[in-house]
Amino acid sequence: MLHLSCPDGGSGTHVNHRSLSVPPHPYLPLVGLGDALLHVLRCRPLHEAVVMVESAVRRGDMALSFLFDRLDGDRNGKAREALRRVTGCAESPIEVVARLLFVAAGFHVETQVSIEGVGRVDFLLDGFLVVEIDGAGFHSDRKALRRDHRRNNASLLNGYLILRYGYEDVMFEQEAMLDQIRLALRRGRPHGR
Repeated sequence: MLHLSCPDGGSGTHVNHRSLSVPPHPYLPLVGLGDALLHVLRCRPLHEAVVMVESAVRRGDMALSFLFDRLDGDRNGKAREALRRVTGCAESPIEVVARLLFVAAGFHVETQVSIEGVGRVDFLLDGFLVVEIDGAGFHSDRKALRRDHRRNNASLLNGYLILRYGYEDVMFEQEAMLDQIRLALRRGRPHGR
């Protein structure tokens, strides 16, 4: 169903978000970013709302406090719950979805962790399992591929396990991905750490 902001009402063929927190665009028929995010938080599934808000926060276009201040009252519990899941540290929307999956699965999740000799990794689960989420163009050349081989090797030599997943895994093969992670976590830390 279409979502619009029509101050004068509407036809009943769409969801009408009448209230505005910020002035609309000066000449285009667009609501401000703050109102668009508030509407998303109230109407879209949690993972979609978190991805959109996280992107705006990460870019510096929105402050969480602005959104929290406008979501008081009993009817905004779902929206506040989504906001509590925004960290502002994900480097891509797919990392946000992965983080939400990992937290929902009950893993102890650390994001953007710096490991000596390895560098920054996307996720560290339960203190020893490195999980990297690779975008489509991540290994765009041999240099990038070699860099990741060195990082993977350094991770293993420093006592960490490492698993790598792509967009399709996170979006379409979630249970298979989570099963592999659970298996790695059950097997425990590698020896020597």
